[in-house]
Amino acid sequence: MTYVKGLRCVECGRDYKSEPLYVCEFCFGPLEVTYDYVRVRKDMTRQKIESRPHHMWRYRELLPIDGEPATGVDSGFTPLVNARNLARAWGVKEVYLKDDSVNHPTLSFKDRVVAVAVTKAREFGFDTVACASTGNLANSLAALAARSGMKRFIFTPSDLEYSKTIGSLIYQPNLVMVDGAYDEVNRLCSEIADKYRWAFVNINLRPFYGEGSKSMGFEIAEQLGWKTPDNIVAPNASGSLLTKLWKSFQELEMIGLVPTVKTKVFAAQAAGCNPIITAIREGSDIIRPVKPRTIARSIAIGNPGDGYYAAKVTRDSGGYGADATDEEIVDAMQFLAETEGIFVEPAGGATVAAAKKLVDAGRINRDGTLVLCITGNGLKTNEVIADRITMPKPIKANIESFEELLKKIQ
Repeated sequence: MTYVKGLRCVECGRDYKSEPLYVCEFCFGPLEVTYDYVRVRKDMTRQKIESRPHHMWRYRELLPIDGEPATGVDSGFTPLVNARNLARAWGVKEVYLKDDSVNHPTLSFKDRVVAVAVTKAREFGFDTVACASTGNLANSLAALAARSGMKRFIFTPSDLEYSKTIGSLIYQPNLVMVDGAYDEVNRLCSEIADKYRWAFVNINLRPFYGEGSKSMGFEIAEQLGWKTPDNIVAPNASGSLLTKLWKSFQELEMIGLVPTVKTKVFAAQAAGCNPIITAIREGSDIIRPVKPRTIARSIAIGNPGDGYYAAKVTRDSGGYGADATDEEIVDAMQFLAETEGIFVEPAGGATVAAAKKLVDAGRINRDGTLVLCITGNGLKTNEVIADRITMPKPIKANIESFEELLKKIQ
């Protein structure tokens, strides 16, 4: 049973049927999924949700599928880690890490959105799925489409991190490496999507694909005892994750599962690719494209498709944004590992570094609950930290050598 009513243009409000369509034919605004919230409110109760398995599909009434999920039944419901050491270091009452660095199967939040997109591709009758990716999406699509028995084409920049490239190739997709940044890869994919009947998850299936991110927001609210946090910080690439987190909180309030939402939403980016943060700082509705120059490649989108809407969410919620240099990103990666034992990729480093700046600037109240969204695992990008790590010299296999070493350590 589906609760999806169809698609609606975010700009002009024109309605469309549920089909592989991502842009309004009249005003060229983006489309988003709409639901029958009256039926959802009746059927989606706390008791029903809590009786279901611990994966992303426990919130299926507010995810845009018509039948049973084709994949993703092991994805989601990742830990909400109470980061007491981090909170103590920052002087903040409560800090939580929504840790999608352990998401199944490819260690990033992209497993959520791909699970929805692959399911919709099957429902729409596609036999081939494809994507433009900065790395994590490529890994996830390669894995989940393989499990679903679908053909897959993946397009990435040619200078993608080696570990993420291996993380896709192990699943034997058709990997096409393109000379150019992500924005150039995405333009090529838009042309291909017009010519071939393939399900490009972040192009012609984009409205459905993006809805998968809401499962992260639903989980945060449930794990906090059915309430939304006072503050949340999320990394921004296209800006979609931040907008969907906000949508998830609004939907939970609408159907009566959480009290009135008072969450302030904050955006994080790398200083070397910060068009959304620039717009937030300037109070502008204009997202000026930039050429990415950062180690945080998973969020290095210079012309973010949902940038305007991400900036708007921060303003509407009373939040703000901050960016971090590459050095600050690596420092934050190390700090989080040392304090909380969590190894994140550079996007997570940008989120932690930006959050610290927002706390220090008084933008985030130290007396409230703060959630940081960790979207990818550091093992996927360990080359960025390699020059910070000193390998120990081996010792001889005797107690004298060990005790000599122990003197130096102590």
